[in-house]
Amino acid sequence: MAISKAKKVEKVQLLAKELETSTTAIIGTFSKLTVAKDYELRKVIREAGGKYRVVKNKLAAVSSQGTRVEAALKGLKGVNSVAFTSGDPVALAKVFAKWAGENAEFEFKLGIVDGKLLSVDDVKALATMPGKEEIFSKLLFLINAPAQRLATVINATGRDLAVVLGQGVEKEKFAAA
Repeated sequence: MAISKAKKVEKVQLLAKELETSTTAIIGTFSKLTVAKDYELRKVIREAGGKYRVVKNKLAAVSSQGTRVEAALKGLKGVNSVAFTSGDPVALAKVFAKWAGENAEFEFKLGIVDGKLLSVDDVKALATMPGKEEIFSKLLFLINAPAQRLATVINATGRDLAVVLGQGVEKEKFAAA
């Protein structure tokens, strides 16, 4: 069924508004995807902080002009969908890769993160990386570790002295004469 020009303009503007703030996009193709599976995929991506759209190739190319994901959405062929986010690209890639692994109907085509095009293998590699929160926690641990070790060393002398005095009292070495 043909879409009217006004409807196309409306769809382009809506998609362009959503893509303006996006830094990451993962493009894929699907065949024989049921409505239930599509709904499940949308829910999984929404929980990861992303959005998912089935796009017409020409409308996607026009919508993406001037955005960070423009290179990925130009020249698409076939039936395509795009998942995009302005948040953590690893979180989106992880949930998307997990879902695609469980559902053979879906295949990755390419991805883009901060203007850098990613191949299918790169998207899968991105999905195996640690997330932002995990990296931050490791970094904070590494920053905090030297201070903790210094505090332990400084406290060791007083603690060792208290242990020796405690053992001396137990063995009555400090008894009054």
